[in-house]
Amino acid sequence: MRHRGFTGRGFRCESPVASVQKVHRPARADLDGMDTSMKNARRPLTAVVVVGALAAAGVAATTPGAQASSRRNVPHSRPGWVARSHSLGKPAASKQTTLKVYLAPHGGLAALKDDVAAVSTPGNARYGKFLSASQYHATYDPTSAEVKAVKTYLKDQHVTTTGVAAHHAYLTVRGTNAHISKAFGVSLAKFQHQGQAVQANTDAVTLPGTIASSVLTVTGLDTTKTKIQHLSSTPAPPPAGFNNARPCSTFYGQVLATKQADYKTPLPKFNGKSLPYAVCGYTGPQLRAAYQGANPSGLDGSGVTVGILDAYASPTIAQDAQTYATNHGDGSYAKNQLTQVTPSAYTNQADCDPSGWFGEETLDVEAVHAMAPGSKVRYYAAASCYDDDFLNGLTKIVNQNKVQVVSNSWGEPDEGENGDALAAYQEVFMQASMQGISVLFSSGDNGDELANTAIKQTDSPASSPYVTAVGGTAAGIGSDGSMTFQTGWGTQKYSLSASGQAWTPVGYLYGAGGGTSSLFNQPSYQKGVVPSSQANGRAVPDVAMDADPTTGMLVGETQTFTDGVRYGEYRIGGTSLASPLFAGQTALMLQNSGGKSAGLLNPLLYKQLNKAAYVDDVSGPGPDAGNVRVDYSNGENASDGLLYSIRTFNQDSSLTVTKGWDNVTGVGSPNAGYINYKLK
Repeated sequence: MRHRGFTGRGFRCESPVASVQKVHRPARADLDGMDTSMKNARRPLTAVVVVGALAAAGVAATTPGAQASSRRNVPHSRPGWVARSHSLGKPAASKQTTLKVYLAPHGGLAALKDDVAAVSTPGNARYGKFLSASQYHATYDPTSAEVKAVKTYLKDQHVTTTGVAAHHAYLTVRGTNAHISKAFGVSLAKFQHQGQAVQANTDAVTLPGTIASSVLTVTGLDTTKTKIQHLSSTPAPPPAGFNNARPCSTFYGQVLATKQADYKTPLPKFNGKSLPYAVCGYTGPQLRAAYQGANPSGLDGSGVTVGILDAYASPTIAQDAQTYATNHGDGSYAKNQLTQVTPSAYTNQADCDPSGWFGEETLDVEAVHAMAPGSKVRYYAAASCYDDDFLNGLTKIVNQNKVQVVSNSWGEPDEGENGDALAAYQEVFMQASMQGISVLFSSGDNGDELANTAIKQTDSPASSPYVTAVGGTAAGIGSDGSMTFQTGWGTQKYSLSASGQAWTPVGYLYGAGGGTSSLFNQPSYQKGVVPSSQANGRAVPDVAMDADPTTGMLVGETQTFTDGVRYGEYRIGGTSLASPLFAGQTALMLQNSGGKSAGLLNPLLYKQLNKAAYVDDVSGPGPDAGNVRVDYSNGENASDGLLYSIRTFNQDSSLTVTKGWDNVTGVGSPNAGYINYKLK
């Protein structure tokens, strides 16, 4: 997975972090108006049958051969990348392969989808009537009889069940490639994929009709290890030391970039105009003033717990967060206000760059606290940056059921998502919805992804209809704390020429992710709001907050500088910033609602758009084409010189900002009206 191990010294699983201690991603099943069905864009399917809980509606189709044998396809079980890859032959038939067979919820997908729609849709008699974790499991866990039926079939096929997960979520099974191929109706081949020597199935999994409805998905046939990336646009990967160069502005537009840092050498104008220097980084008080206004009720998030999921755990987060809060007026952390839930061990540290994830955790924790300084923050650490560990982390969050909102600043392009894991993710998101947990995901940092992947696409899991995708803006906050403008985050870069007389275009740099998903149909809550041109899929994002690194947030973290290890502060951006900012805003809204939970926010966001008007339209280019940014060549100090560049606003690949909903900012950016909304 993208950000989108550490051995955990000084940590215990679920240890509270005292603030002064050292501790560390074609059947359309429109059920109750919420159409969230999966669509297979890569392979024609001849007949459609519902077979499992593909979190946004799974579809199963049978080929003529499968019909003859009464077998049914498991949806999205054939890796999409296989069709574009060259087989390197067949793997050894005698090789042992381990898989996970995920089981569908008891009662079937349709019933669970109906229930999610009911508890999530304002005006429904069941709106807001959420379940506890134990009630969810009592209702939807696969039964012992369903587990036995699948185990018996596999045993008859000489595939051994080696374990059954808690709540009968999945079976761990093992068998030879020959037996696996026969049991799941697939052919296996060897490939070189994502730099790895892997084996994968070249066709869809099929199962007998007698058990197909009990199986959600099968993972492990494709042995590609999917790495998750964090989505923060960091200037350098912490904890390697980084400082923002001067000059910079303490509020938007404070310092006009007419001269270089020596205040003698002039800077050229851009399109006939001098631009401001980028901000040094907004702080909590500035962000609260801009997004929350006067906040006459004094909302601070008290009584609400916000969850965060990233990989690994920073060994200095407690003191860093406390130092940052003290430095910038965000209020000290009370005892147990910041808690970390860590695994028994970390893995894949050589592959995953744990230090980069430390920076992600720092941003997420400090951004939530900046927006909602009274809320509790419960940080969950995945054991590595790989898909399975993030899925395990999400499962732990919903089963513990101790948070009301969870922010996720990680993901990957939809085409990179393993179809087998996709179904399992969706079921976890539906469980969260049933329990009243609002799941937020950063929408991505590569615009339409064309420059990054050669395919226009959205990012996953942000494209799931069961999560709220948070896009990005560039935000101007004035000297009085007011929001002077908001526009889309999308950046073209220009570097100062060698002569210092002109700005040389570099090209597209980054911007908020968005577009139309190829994985999911349009959910009913987007109908009538999202333009009809995008009615063929789930549109991303839903809302947006500040994400542009040029107008980003100042964060503080212990880093390794050339003169030693010490605390330092730097500006950061990305939709990794937007998601925790929105989580903080949502904590205030929940507090204002008497501590109620909201669950899936999207039906509320889209339903209220034209009524309560608590979401601002974000449009227009802003007062400037962009800002001038100055950076140290070595990242730390001016000894090796300075680099000057212009970072533009509102130029997000093919994505554009318009009045109302758009692919950069969704319905817009939540303002004071959002936090003052009361859940019914």
